Amino acid sequence: MIALLGILLGILLGLYIPFEFSTISSLYISVGILAAIDSIIGALRASLEGKFDGIIFISGFFVNAILAILLSYLGDKLGVPIYYAAIFVFGTRLFNNIGAIRRYTIDRYRGK
Repeated sequence: MIALLGILLGILLGLYIPFEFSTISSLYISVGILAAIDSIIGALRASLEGKFDGIIFISGFFVNAILAILLSYLGDKLGVPIYYAAIFVFGTRLFNNIGAIRRYTIDRYRGK
């Protein structure tokens, strides 16, 4: 319940506090946000399966986001689009977790 309130508060703050990222940092921020969303969806899946651990969620949230941003920065400095790897990995995990949540929800609705 606290997580949902935090998510709603974050969304409301994001909508009503005007803040713009520079064009230079937008790539890094977008990859970091993708990593953070992946962690949130993964936490939702773990919660539905009864395996949620707050420490693992918090550490994964920040470590994944920071690692994705650092890899994107390193790739940018080397002239290699490493951020594609982060987009592919986090995007794949995101869709896998959403698919698992969907299957779990449908099975629960059917009474299995």
